Amino acid sequence: MVRILLADDHPIVREGLRTLLETQPEFEVVAECANGEEVLRMTPRVQPDILLLDLEMPVMDGVETIRRLRQQPDSPRIIVFTAFDDDERIIYAIQAGANGYMLKDAPREEIFRAIHVAMEGGSLLQPVVASKLLLHMGQQRNATPSIPPLAHLAHVEDLTERELEVLRLLAQGMPNKEIASTLVITERTAKFHVSSIMSKLGATNRTEAVALAAQRGLISLRA
Repeated sequence: MVRILLADDHPIVREGLRTLLETQPEFEVVAECANGEEVLRMTPRVQPDILLLDLEMPVMDGVETIRRLRQQPDSPRIIVFTAFDDDERIIYAIQAGANGYMLKDAPREEIFRAIHVAMEGGSLLQPVVASKLLLHMGQQRNATPSIPPLAHLAHVEDLTERELEVLRLLAQGMPNKEIASTLVITERTAKFHVSSIMSKLGATNRTEAVALAAQRGLISLRA
């Protein structure tokens, strides 16, 4: 059973999400929150596996909530689920440690898949979100950004052929176990390659690694 915490300041949205998620026998909505402070209080109590989090909330917004959760031990996998697709929000959320970024108009099958991918240790960006992220990152190359860049890319070591293979599978949202199975290597080796990729790209999480690799032209995130 996947334990899910919903965080959105609109009760109707939470009700609709709960109804949708509970059509799947493996999902259980264990709590609902209306702002980030409630999320920080509730998370240790209910210990969710997944947090579906809106960004625009009163008291404490979604990005600050992600930052603070990532400072806690055993924080849940976090999927941003929001109506906002502007570039700054996407980058801030990924920098803070989001495992995925879904728009609220996403088909139900994509929402279910994102939860499964996150539970298995993968990261997922919708193609429309990835495209906006890449556009903004491309603009950062020739202008002083209004927000901090995702990472400093100077003197990045070249990735090996095996790491490029792993990177392409990362971009598909695969967790280490699936990467290992696909490449016929051990899960420990897959984990080592993922860590090496993140280190070479200067990424703090898998989602950021994929975005940075796409910026450098190592992979494509186009739909």
